[in-house]
Amino acid sequence: MTTEPTREPTTPAAPRGRRRASALVALGVAALVLGLGIYSGVRARSKADVTLQQATDEAGVTTVNVVNPKPGDPVRDIRLPGITQAFIDAPIFARTSGYLKRWYFDIGAQVKQGQLLAEIDSPEVDQQLQQARSDLETAQANLRQAKITADRWEALLESGSVSKQETDVAVSALSAMKATVDSNTANVRRLEQLQGFEKVYAPFDGVVTARNTDIGALIDAGSAAAARELFHMAAIQRLRVFVAVPEIYSRAARTGAAAALTLDEYPGREFHGTLVRNASAIDPASRTLLVEVDVDNPNGELLPGAYVFVHLKLPRQAPSVTVPANTLLFRSQGLQVGVVRDGQAQLVPVTIGHDYGTTVEIVAGVQPTDQVIVSPSDSLTSGTRVRIATPPPAGTGQ
Repeated sequence: MTTEPTREPTTPAAPRGRRRASALVALGVAALVLGLGIYSGVRARSKADVTLQQATDEAGVTTVNVVNPKPGDPVRDIRLPGITQAFIDAPIFARTSGYLKRWYFDIGAQVKQGQLLAEIDSPEVDQQLQQARSDLETAQANLRQAKITADRWEALLESGSVSKQETDVAVSALSAMKATVDSNTANVRRLEQLQGFEKVYAPFDGVVTARNTDIGALIDAGSAAAARELFHMAAIQRLRVFVAVPEIYSRAARTGAAAALTLDEYPGREFHGTLVRNASAIDPASRTLLVEVDVDNPNGELLPGAYVFVHLKLPRQAPSVTVPANTLLFRSQGLQVGVVRDGQAQLVPVTIGHDYGTTVEIVAGVQPTDQVIVSPSDSLTSGTRVRIATPPPAGTGQ
């Protein structure tokens, strides 16, 4: 018996039209996917271009630091050099000649008015005074005799015992003796004063700044070229300070105005004085006004001859502002500063009033509300876009 093989049932083939539709759908999906990919790439590239353009624009904007000008003080401090001088400064000379017997005070000694400084031995003056006193006694004795004679002759004239001529001679002799006594008396007083000058006294309260003699030295009277001063004294309880004020600052030299003094040897300290007088005339050679400032010195801290700085107050005639010196631009157009306005830099011409070193006074060109660029670049021009740097947080370094 023969077995026949089993056959699988045959699936009928899909219609040809259906296969073509499926192929078209697949092709459309592929095209859509490809289009989406291309669109996404183009969009990403466009966004990157925009970002790059923004970054380029941002990089082209200059970042600057700015400061606001500070309003100037209503008065200006004028600092001028000066030299201190003793209120009274005098050399002490001898009024009589002789040899120095002794001295009592040396340099640096504080003395009071009337204290004995030195003694001079002058035997010639002593002998002249003794002789003058003797001459005075003789003249006084002759005067007494002449008076007796004149009285006697006047009494005899009344009785007619003597002539009028003889009486007149006796009266004239009396007058001559009176003149002689007066002359001898004046000579005695002169020599007594010269003898009194053998003791040298301090003429005022002060300090001895020099002693130019010693025991046994020959002393010449007077202050001539041959004479030499014995001592030099200075009154330092109050000092004078003479200051040459430039003509442009002469308005600060008002009599009665306060003045402050500073010295390098006393850093951080001020001594207060008063402007007491000025020359009321400009020196044509130096174009300055000579001013005197008096300052009290009760503790003797200030020394005569010291170099000091005198601070005077000058009222400002117009308002001004101060800015750091590193904000200035030196251009051919003149002195300028950069000011930030509406996100752009503007170069503004300015006028300087005074240079303080790290800062300068601006009297025209900027206002306290302006934002002035610090350390502007040499290439900065008006219209340049700028960005103000964000200030660092408090407590951090700049």
